[in-house]
Amino acid sequence: MEKLERYLRFIREAERLKDVLRTAHTSTGRHESTAEHSWRLALLAAVLTGERPRLDMQRVLLMCLVHDLGEAYDGDIPAVAQMADGTKEAAELAAMDKLTRMLPPAAGTAIRKIWEEYEACQTPEARWVKALDKAETIIQHNQGANPADFDYAFNLTYGSGYFRDDDLLRDLRRLLDDETRRHIVP
Repeated sequence: MEKLERYLRFIREAERLKDVLRTAHTSTGRHESTAEHSWRLALLAAVLTGERPRLDMQRVLLMCLVHDLGEAYDGDIPAVAQMADGTKEAAELAAMDKLTRMLPPAAGTAIRKIWEEYEACQTPEARWVKALDKAETIIQHNQGANPADFDYAFNLTYGSGYFRDDDLLRDLRRLLDDETRRHIVP
């Protein structure tokens, strides 16, 4: 029973991501939550599963679900506002420590390891998820009902390096960049 209580405590704490708002807007004009972003990232990875059978899709999907857990306490820091001083990373690491300690040790370690794998971006799965994470953000930027002064040009460089090593990702990026350009008013 204690083990189940620990799982529930973690799940209840992760619910915070439903209230962490991102700068992206949905198609109805409201800010999306980090939970919504993570859900659609996992959905994007799931529908593309057949395109990359060599990837461990269980790890990919878990990575999609936990990649932003570190935002549970301090929120999302928009990419345009992130500093190179390590503040964001330190806050997310502290959040992951707190969250994963709630779980039974083996489960906490597993979640922590998959999150660290994503952050390090060294495995094929982590590189795939990192690129799809950027892609989902750009998709939302292009799909959202954004304010008139929304900076669509930001999309054209955002995370572009993550798409270079895979032909499907390069094609996806090309499509998203073309879509973005249609939003840019001269």
